[in-house]
Amino acid sequence: MAALTCESLSKTYRVPERDPGLWNAARSLVRRRHREVEAVRELSFSVEPGEIVGFLGPNGAGKTTALKMLSGLLNPTSGRARVLGFEPFRRQREFLRQITLVMGNRNQLVWDLPVADSFERNRAIYRLEAGDFRRTVEELTELLELEELLRKPVRNLSLGERMKCEIAVALLHRPRILFLDEPTLGLDVTMQRRIRSFVAGHNRASGATVLLTSHYMADVEALCERVVVIHHGQLLFDGALSELVRRFSPHKTIVVELEREDPGLAAFGDGVRVDGSRATLSVPKAEAAQVTARLLAELPVADLTVAEPPIEEVIEQVFRQRADAPGPAP
Repeated sequence: MAALTCESLSKTYRVPERDPGLWNAARSLVRRRHREVEAVRELSFSVEPGEIVGFLGPNGAGKTTALKMLSGLLNPTSGRARVLGFEPFRRQREFLRQITLVMGNRNQLVWDLPVADSFERNRAIYRLEAGDFRRTVEELTELLELEELLRKPVRNLSLGERMKCEIAVALLHRPRILFLDEPTLGLDVTMQRRIRSFVAGHNRASGATVLLTSHYMADVEALCERVVVIHHGQLLFDGALSELVRRFSPHKTIVVELEREDPGLAAFGDGVRVDGSRATLSVPKAEAAQVTARLLAELPVADLTVAEPPIEEVIEQVFRQRADAPGPAP
């Protein structure tokens, strides 16, 4: 059985609107206008137990709305969702004990209390057995290096320290499904790497299913073999990350380091970006081998690498193609 399944899941908001100005503000008190906004539209996909799936899309694509429906915070307008065999919006106790939702811009910790007291509060909420709770706290403290943080009030923590503690408190009840919404938001590169390493290790050790949204493509590349891409609430792509790159990026990137500056680089086209003795070329995949051979034969090459374009460029290409293509999503 799939860990979670969406079948034609949709969410529509009824939003009030009015024209600017004092007169229109007064008029709206007696004659209101509304418009409907489709945040999620006919979304269908499933995730198997133990998978880490990247859930991608631009701002306003409907990612957070979808996660809130899957975690039971919002009721869908239409369609159906099943998570661990439960209907999320019913918010049954047994369901809530098996999931967690971590949002990079939301707090679970109590602002004025030490971190350890927030842990104790969650122990009471989930009615965790004292011995299991103590062992889990010790394990998370070691993995996330929380020893110096447990006695500090949450308000005194840096953003990176707070995010580590937020992830720890969300895992105290050992959930089977993790909904992670921008868990590395605002963190420095070192802290992002630590959080990614921890999520990967937790997935291997516990077999927990992870649905991850992030605007940091390094998170996705490091953790996710599969991605689900949505735009304007609709599904654009569901498959392997490598397949996304293959399908939506017809070019390869060649980076060449020359022994000296050479004007011969101009012969390789207008798309060549030159920075001193270093040049970057974007070439069609079918021509990559031929162009590489020419570079080695005609120029004093010190080093050369051929790579797929950065995943950020691929995702941008996906959104651009969808914006230019009329009709329903593929």
